[in-house]
Amino acid sequence: MNEKLEGVYEEFNRYIYHLCLKLTRNNVEAEDLMQEVWVKVVRYEDSVAEVEHIKAWLTTITMNTFRDRYRKKVRRSKYMMNQPETLDVPILDLVPNNDISTEEKIEKDIVTKLVQDKMEQLDAIYRKTLWYFYIDQYSLAEISTIMKVSIGTVKSRLFRAKARLKEMLMSDVSIVEAVLPA
Repeated sequence: MNEKLEGVYEEFNRYIYHLCLKLTRNNVEAEDLMQEVWVKVVRYEDSVAEVEHIKAWLTTITMNTFRDRYRKKVRRSKYMMNQPETLDVPILDLVPNNDISTEEKIEKDIVTKLVQDKMEQLDAIYRKTLWYFYIDQYSLAEISTIMKVSIGTVKSRLFRAKARLKEMLMSDVSIVEAVLPA
């Protein structure tokens, strides 16, 4: 490790530790986070000489490392359930199946058909606006260009179309009973 890096470590080690502690609120996790930060700093030690504001640079590295760890932890918790140390089931059984069931697919198809049928009953201008925005996924600016109207007009048409579609769907008793839970 070069002298410049050693000087940075000596000067900012306590600051980084306290920042890590403030973020994690746990001594062990703070130490782990701090170690990751310093590993990154050492990895990019050539950049240290070029950095004008070392403290800000270290703070950014610390914050980004903390965010990365948090995201990784959240992603991992989605796929792994909190289980006791001894599991009686294979670990793969704990990973959720993202495939939709046949019942869910049928239900989705029915709801899609109901919404499409009601969309057909809308005025053409509203139907086109909904279609462009939700099906073709055009931006508001693109829709305004296609329809030769202002973006504000597109927004108001979109708002009115959604309100009218919702009103039509909610007024149909058979749809409400089929879609909404009892």
